[in-house]
Amino acid sequence: MSDVAADRAPSPPDPHPASSSLAWRGAVALGDALARGDLRSTDLVSSLVERAALIDEPAGVIGLGAWAALDPAAMAVAAERDAETRAGRSRGPLHGLPVVIKDNIEAVGLPGWAGSSALRGRPSRDAPLVSRLRAAGAVILASTNLSQWANIRSSSSTSGYSATGGLVANPYALDRSAGGSSSGSGAAVAAGLAPLAVGTETDGSIVCPASLCGLVGIKPTVGAVPAEHVVPISASQDSPGPLGRSVADVRLLLRVLTGTAPAAPSAPRLAVATTWRTGHDATDALFDAVVAQLATAHPVLARAVAVPGQVEQDDELTVLLAELVDDLSAYLAGRPGAGVRSLADVVAYEDAHPEIEMRHFGHDLFERALTTGGRAGPLYGPARERNLAWARGACLEPALDQVEVLLAPAYGPAWKSDLVLGDRVAASPATMPAAIAGWPIATVPLGLVAGLPVGAALLGRPGSEWQLLEAAGWIEDVVAGAVGRPGFTPGGRG
Repeated sequence: MSDVAADRAPSPPDPHPASSSLAWRGAVALGDALARGDLRSTDLVSSLVERAALIDEPAGVIGLGAWAALDPAAMAVAAERDAETRAGRSRGPLHGLPVVIKDNIEAVGLPGWAGSSALRGRPSRDAPLVSRLRAAGAVILASTNLSQWANIRSSSSTSGYSATGGLVANPYALDRSAGGSSSGSGAAVAAGLAPLAVGTETDGSIVCPASLCGLVGIKPTVGAVPAEHVVPISASQDSPGPLGRSVADVRLLLRVLTGTAPAAPSAPRLAVATTWRTGHDATDALFDAVVAQLATAHPVLARAVAVPGQVEQDDELTVLLAELVDDLSAYLAGRPGAGVRSLADVVAYEDAHPEIEMRHFGHDLFERALTTGGRAGPLYGPARERNLAWARGACLEPALDQVEVLLAPAYGPAWKSDLVLGDRVAASPATMPAAIAGWPIATVPLGLVAGLPVGAALLGRPGSEWQLLEAAGWIEDVVAGAVGRPGFTPGGRG
């Protein structure tokens, strides 16, 4: 990518050389080695656990903070997968592969706390998406830290911080954000602690950590991946989805999560959203340079479109808070075990335990949510109608007329984490219309700016996940090698 104005990809020494040969192999390559019998799942799992002890745990050398909990059954499951391989049996495309899941996704043996001590002691069930992973042969390795309650609790929250897991660091620069709210999922894969991760997105929570951590990620169409037994915010916007270090790896995991296979290869037509910019000049310039190369390599880049910029967010937030009251309360009432049964209970719990739950910021959004009246309240219906009119009618449908994929820059470089002032985000409006409409959005790395990864956003119509990943693969080819491995540096530049 010599003619694109980005930093050179770093080639730093690995902090745990003993595991590096496995840590940086892609999921597809690892799966092939496992299937051939050249690699044992138990060796892979034990290597990653040793790596996490050095890189992730607070007592380790780096203290990344990406994992929430190690699955105590991981080694036993890996041994079972190895025995099946020796017997000539395979459960599916993830046979023996370790996968980590965000800690708002329930799985037997893992906490599923959503970063809150209010859920300690509540038993976890296997969410349907976890059942799909296990059926495909995956080893659930660990759960990952997140922005507490998926970043819906406070208007001044810090992405990647939770009361139960502390603050997740970015592997490229440890004083920088790993993004929210699937921060631990992004950091874990970027740090070589797992080849694959599952996050969740309501608005930006997969795309953001993927962009900031130099990964490929996709939020599928709402409903394409089951969200049952996942701690919710909004039924109209929540969607679990995969993160990985390559398009091929994300395809592998998406196929299992959705239970679908890609259609015959096609060449999607692309449009560029010229009015969607991050406001970070170097990121936007890099996006333009990559698009210019892409247009040369793939003449299906059809046109540039002016898409309306981000509108006042009160309508989206009003909808999210109203759905939160209903959806989180219903979830808490139905989860096994004693404890909080509603959003009001959560607020009361946090008020009673401020030294744990409100050390750095409060829960003003929870309090506001309780005043909405939920979906039956007077504000919800009109706000939802305006949301959809803007997202679908003004943005997505006109922009995607006669094309399949809309391109824009996603986020600027990772900002410095600040538990006092909260996040200072440079981002394009791309995630918002896709979130409101429930349509899919993906991200793929563009390269490095000031030593930090930045990514492109790709949007499409419902069910267009495979076309988005096809286009993401084209960008991946154009920028091949431009991101590289993280250096785990103490601080970023600027």
